[in-house]
Amino acid sequence: MSEDGAELPITSSEEPVWAPDAYACYQGVVRGLLGAGVPFAVSGGFAFHHHTKIWRTTKDLDLVVPPDAVPRAFEVLVQEGFETYVQDPVWLAKARHGEYFVDLITGVGNATLTVEQSWIDRAQQDVVLGIRCKILPAEEMIASKLFVTRRERFDGADIAHLLKACARTLDWDRLRKLTDPHWQMLFGELVLFAYIYPAYTGDIPQSIWGDFIERFQKSITAPQASQSFRGTLIDPRMFAIDVNEWGERDLYRELCENYPHPLQEINTTRSKE
Repeated sequence: MSEDGAELPITSSEEPVWAPDAYACYQGVVRGLLGAGVPFAVSGGFAFHHHTKIWRTTKDLDLVVPPDAVPRAFEVLVQEGFETYVQDPVWLAKARHGEYFVDLITGVGNATLTVEQSWIDRAQQDVVLGIRCKILPAEEMIASKLFVTRRERFDGADIAHLLKACARTLDWDRLRKLTDPHWQMLFGELVLFAYIYPAYTGDIPQSIWGDFIERFQKSITAPQASQSFRGTLIDPRMFAIDVNEWGERDLYRELCENYPHPLQEINTTRSKE
């Protein structure tokens, strides 16, 4: 159980049973966005299944879109009967139709990564809800999950499953480009993968292991005093004491306040929840 008493998702190879009205609702969203030429890729549970063959119950439809495409997406969603609003200008716009939600994801919550058109251009095709559309690539999916590290939610298991399924075919240059300058976060997930799946470490190229190990060794043997505290990028609440009482820099707040691609209140029909 989660802290609020809600059931946590359980992974399975069996597709969840969709309520007919939910299926039809989300079909209308996908068809509408495709028909309007809005650039998007399906993420969330559908993309996770595409890459890993693992299903889990999902209560919404997650779509990755570039920030400048959100107003047009909202226009389509309003036509489909949704209320639209910006939940977080750094990374999340939402639409609601009764009990059904669509999340328009434009980056990561700590302002370290922004969705670009290249994410959509690289997306693979698959059938979602009976409609052929684009699915978020595994490299972008891993990169977007690196900082889902809050006390109440941790996506390390998702990354481990993505690595188990895709490590041999990943574009490692692309993944490393997406995750720099936060390479330690990716390295940490690789170490966690090695702990979870010790028999599968060979799926990750030896050149990747060697480079990260060498880079890490150099970083700990010659630490730089000028490097900033980064705990709030992991969880601003759990590392609040470092900022509020110990005088550390709040990099999370700085990045969010100076974020270059904030979502605008255009074609919104309500305020955030």
